[in-house]
Amino acid sequence: MGKAGEKGISTFHLTMLALGTVVGGSFFLGSGVAIKAAGPSILFSYILGGLLVYVILYALSEMTAADPVPGSFRTYAERSFGRGVGFITGWVYWVGLILAMSSESIAASTFLREWFPNFPEIAMGMLIIVGITLLNLLGADYLSKLESGLAAVKLLAIVGFIVIGLALIAGWVPGTPAASAGELRGVAWFPGGFAGIAGSMLIVIFTYAGFEVIGLAASEVENPKKTIPRAINMTLVSLVALYIAAIAVILMLYPTQGMIADQSPLVLALTRWGMGWAGMLINIVMITAILSTMLASTFGLARMLRSLAAEGHAPAWMKDRQDIPYKGILFSGAAMLFGLAMGYLLPQQVYLFLVSCGGFSLLFSYFIILASHYRWRRTTPCSPEAACQLPGYPYTSWAGLIGMVGIIVSMPFISGQGTGLVVGFSLVALLAGIYWVKERWARGTVRSAQPRIAAPLMEAAEEITGSREAREDVGETPDSTAKPK
Repeated sequence: MGKAGEKGISTFHLTMLALGTVVGGSFFLGSGVAIKAAGPSILFSYILGGLLVYVILYALSEMTAADPVPGSFRTYAERSFGRGVGFITGWVYWVGLILAMSSESIAASTFLREWFPNFPEIAMGMLIIVGITLLNLLGADYLSKLESGLAAVKLLAIVGFIVIGLALIAGWVPGTPAASAGELRGVAWFPGGFAGIAGSMLIVIFTYAGFEVIGLAASEVENPKKTIPRAINMTLVSLVALYIAAIAVILMLYPTQGMIADQSPLVLALTRWGMGWAGMLINIVMITAILSTMLASTFGLARMLRSLAAEGHAPAWMKDRQDIPYKGILFSGAAMLFGLAMGYLLPQQVYLFLVSCGGFSLLFSYFIILASHYRWRRTTPCSPEAACQLPGYPYTSWAGLIGMVGIIVSMPFISGQGTGLVVGFSLVALLAGIYWVKERWARGTVRSAQPRIAAPLMEAAEEITGSREAREDVGETPDSTAKPK
């Protein structure tokens, strides 16, 4: 980054930073599960998911454009609902994302093992985390440019898949018959009914997750009141268009019920039509996607930690007023290394139990964004200064809140996600308890320190003024502090 105080992230770089966080392994690998659950109606799931993300993004955009504060949605939650909610929101997001990124490093090391079979996976995971941490130390300007390159690889991969898929559908690939509507012929569009769409929504929302990094970067962008809304527009349009186009191509090339949970639907679709080389390329893209997500997530984690420390919600030694939050980056990197170690030391079921709260932490954060925005708009008149943008308020806010509650409640009905709900609520309860103890201890410390602080102040005031009124000015009478002779 440049000199202190310079804000060098442009609209394009901020958009690419957001896309780098959002477009990850959850789309390249996990979307197959959603497609199998909903069938062709998965297209409606992605449209509904896009509308929900639209509401959340614009709610965040309004607050950010009006007041681009460090800590983003955590700070807005604290202003709307009090310090306790700010404390819980920040730490739920940080802990959940740390565990999620630790598991991502394990996934990346597993993919890389194909090229480095003799290299220990845990050592590979450690190198990935250390590398991600060191790159974040370069600052927002350098990181946003690097992230732009990595995000471009992922976006080009999706665009390339769409182009090749359309060529297969149209019969433009030599030696391959036209796929046409292919697998959509004679297939029920709603094989699972409403339950199928509901069951796919959780995974669909995860493929959109990560856009909150736009808000966390707000204090480091140039002209945030213009840059933030533009970046959100570009992010949303790019995501929805690419996702729906790619899913539509997959539906025409591969049967929905043949999806395999641990294989990329993009690879399955192309391999079925004689393009086995696609597996190797998509594997490279998936590694790029994971590394890109980890880079952008660490960026957000460090800024969240700095915001927590600034408000007294984290140890004082974590406070960092520099442009680059070195302490937050290094501490988050160390925490990811600890999470990686847990992945190899703990029984697999226990580790997966912990990591499953990563999804809950994101859903919880999005609910908080909508709730904070609703409270903020009730007290902030809509004016040019307020940068009001969300159409249909408050009805769109209510719809977004109901949608988020519905998705969170559906977690137990999705295989492997029920534990995420249990761990998530347990984490919220634990943090609420920690905050209560912290506040009680702080109040007790202040009360016990007051007599020790007040007496010397009153003695000094009396010596300087030589008057009886000096003691009364600091809130005490002479008799209240006089020592018995």
